[in-house]
Amino acid sequence: QVQLVESGGGLVQAGGSLRLSCAASGRTFSSYAMGWFRQAPGKEREFVAAISWSGGNTYYADSVKGRFTISRDNAKNTVYLQMNSLKPEDTAVYYCAAAPKGRLSRHLYEYDYWGQGTQVTVSS
Repeated sequence: QVQLVESGGGLVQAGGSLRLSCAASGRTFSSYAMGWFRQAPGKEREFVAAISWSGGNTYYADSVKGRFTISRDNAKNTVYLQMNSLKPEDTAVYYCAAAPKGRLSRHLYEYDYWGQGTQVTVSS
C-alpha cells in the first residue's frame, strides 16, 4: 500500500509559478513510476506528467511541455511538479499517482494509488 499526500497548491496570477509536492508512504516508493494528473470542473481527469522510478525518464502532456518539470527525490519519498508560466487554463485540482508496475504512462488505469488532490487556481 502507498499513501500519497499532495501540497503546494494555491492561487497565483497568470505567468506565475507554483511547486507541487507529493509525499509518499511505503518502502517501495523508489520502484514506482509516478505521475501528475489534473481535473478541471466539468472535465475529465487528464495526464500532466510522469517520471520513471529512477527519475531518468520523464514524459509530458503537450499542453505543459516546456513550462512544467516533474522530478523526484527517492530519499525523501517525494515527487515534485514545478509549474512555470502558468495560464488560467491550468486551473484544476492536481493529483499525484503511483504506478507499481513502474511503467511510464499517460493512462489513468496504469496508476493504482492516488492522492486527495490539491487545488491550483490561476487568475488572469
